[in-house]
Amino acid sequence: MKLQTIVDIAPSPWKIGYEDKILMVGSCFSDEIGAQLTQRGLQVTSNPFGTLYNPLSIAQALTMTEMPELVRHEGLWHSMAHHGSISRADKTEAEQAVLASIKTMQRALQEATVVIVTFGTAWVYAMNGAIVGNCHKLPESSFTRRRITAEEIVAAWKPLIARYPDKHWLFTVSPIRHIRDGLHENQLSKATLLQAVECLTGEAGLTAERSYSETVLQPKAVYFEAFEIMLDELRDYRFYADDLVHPSSLAVNYIFERFADTFCTPQTRNEMILQLKRWKQTQHRPLH
Repeated sequence: MKLQTIVDIAPSPWKIGYEDKILMVGSCFSDEIGAQLTQRGLQVTSNPFGTLYNPLSIAQALTMTEMPELVRHEGLWHSMAHHGSISRADKTEAEQAVLASIKTMQRALQEATVVIVTFGTAWVYAMNGAIVGNCHKLPESSFTRRRITAEEIVAAWKPLIARYPDKHWLFTVSPIRHIRDGLHENQLSKATLLQAVECLTGEAGLTAERSYSETVLQPKAVYFEAFEIMLDELRDYRFYADDLVHPSSLAVNYIFERFADTFCTPQTRNEMILQLKRWKQTQHRPLH
């Protein structure tokens, strides 16, 4: 008797190992998976700009090289391209934090062999015509809100993938629902993201590698079905946190196990078990 719908995930054509340098960018779900990888000893740089949700702001974070204009609001200096964790009360300190994040992002991108991207929402907010990564609680009247199209997402990401032919790109769509947008609007948003990722992991996600006299198409960009696992395999509120929106720790652990089974060799999985035990030992607080 089957009691759940198991998502069939195709084997990955490439694997992630301890020799890889991994850059993770995107929604808070990427932070969750990044933490799991870090605990197991892999080389991970996670969200130097802080958590970002829409695909255009995530792409901008990967390509930004100059200091953006800062905005002061409620006693803090903010970069509209960054998460609030980068904001500071002192302008000079804010500039230093922003510049440090840009430097970290560029270094991590250049060194990365694997880039894992999590799209959160297709709804964006624009200030003076420019899409922002975070509204920083500025007045709603300061922004215009719209849902970007799959074509806009592909137009931003396809050249970025092509610019780095030496990297593996792994896309996911966050299973976290953005209920403030409305449940129907959230579904439209996720559908847009899924359509865009389908395009990016299709023709845009293939690169021609010449082996002897034959040209073989190798996937540069692949998709991991975290969204489908949460909605189908784990379609029960016991797998959600108290806010009924974010996945519970049990759900995150389950999705990570499916991720590791797909993208890691048995040897890497065995090493992960050992490294996780060592990490847990470092977190132990002795009584005396």
